[in-house]
Amino acid sequence: MKRLFPFLLLAVILTSCSEYQKVLKNEDVKAKYDMAEKFYEEGDFKRANRLLEQIAPKYIGRPQGERVMFFLADSYFQIRDYNMAGYQFERFLKSYPKSDKAAEAGFLGAKSYYKLSPKYSLDQTDTDKALIKLQNFINAYPDSEFMGEANIMAKELTTKKERKEFEIAKQFNTIGEFDYTFLTPAVTAFDNFIVDNPGSVYHEDALYYKFDAATRLAFNSFEYLKKERLNNAKSYYNALKKQFPESKYLEDAEKTVGKIEKELQNYSK
Repeated sequence: MKRLFPFLLLAVILTSCSEYQKVLKNEDVKAKYDMAEKFYEEGDFKRANRLLEQIAPKYIGRPQGERVMFFLADSYFQIRDYNMAGYQFERFLKSYPKSDKAAEAGFLGAKSYYKLSPKYSLDQTDTDKALIKLQNFINAYPDSEFMGEANIMAKELTTKKERKEFEIAKQFNTIGEFDYTFLTPAVTAFDNFIVDNPGSVYHEDALYYKFDAATRLAFNSFEYLKKERLNNAKSYYNALKKQFPESKYLEDAEKTVGKIEKELQNYSK
């Protein structure tokens, strides 16, 4: 029996494939529906999807239409075709806004766009779409069982966008080590980031690098601008120390502010 088992298994698979191909090619909508449902329930979403694609238009306006459209959208999600999944879940919600599956469809539709969000360094258009979809879901279904995961995804995407903005400002600061003209836009970029993202995980970093850029800008300024810019840099240090009294940057910042105060003494004489 042990020797026969692989052959029996192969025979079952070949029979199943043959039956699938036969149903796929014929015009019997009911047979396709039954087989699609069977494959879907068994987790064979790829084959279920092919059948559901064929029969979905036939079930528009029919009692089984709601079930077919949800299975179709979810099968796209399960095979990781997130563009089509997002589109089909939107169609489902427009067609069946009062469905028992509406909250789940709204969540999975939003999650589809979340899955399309690229890494932070790339264009974030899909991230913006995902955040809009997640916010729409959160507003529409505040008591949903999916709310916790939706909030986690929204936070992750928000942090990703914040990182992109922070890294752009940081790049100005890095280039400013070789070209001082980039230090002014660096300070401005960090300032905008701090104002726009007060609760960001990068808030402490932005405060420090703003101070760093402002300090180097001050020390490399024309004499008539130096005093004002040194005082500005010192105020940025005070902001960092006030908001993060145990900052990981504090030791370096204190050494730098000592140099600033020493330089400012020249203007008090």
